[in-house]
Amino acid sequence: MSGAALKNPAELPARLELTAAPRVLLVDAPPAFVDLLRSSRFAGAVTEAATGEELSSVKEAFDAVVLWRESRVGSRSALDAALRRLDPGGVLWVVIAMRKVRGPETPAAHRLELPDLSKGLEKHGMAADKEVRVTSWHVAHRFAYSR
Repeated sequence: MSGAALKNPAELPARLELTAAPRVLLVDAPPAFVDLLRSSRFAGAVTEAATGEELSSVKEAFDAVVLWRESRVGSRSALDAALRRLDPGGVLWVVIAMRKVRGPETPAAHRLELPDLSKGLEKHGMAADKEVRVTSWHVAHRFAYSR
């Protein structure tokens, strides 16, 4: 996790509203986050983890997709691939490095930011509706289909 610790790890899955989702896909998520989510979900829940390169081999649809991205490089193709795995009516969480923090591996000039995400996802009919702090350096933005 690049040295960053999860913020309130016991509460994080509930704050991201992922404990009740039957099927969740985690893309490029750090191992600590994957382990936390798997241990906090109900029996029978499906929690898949994949890297951006492995995403093309994932064929199922998910109720929630969590995409962990810091860099703008390759973010458009990663977003498009994540959306193809999202069930209609599902939610997309994108975890990005916060502005004005030192610590993430990606330099600030190359970081993916909320305006980039909003612009890229509005053409798919999605809008940001919630924000949750994930680590000292990262924040998750939830995107849902606009009504």
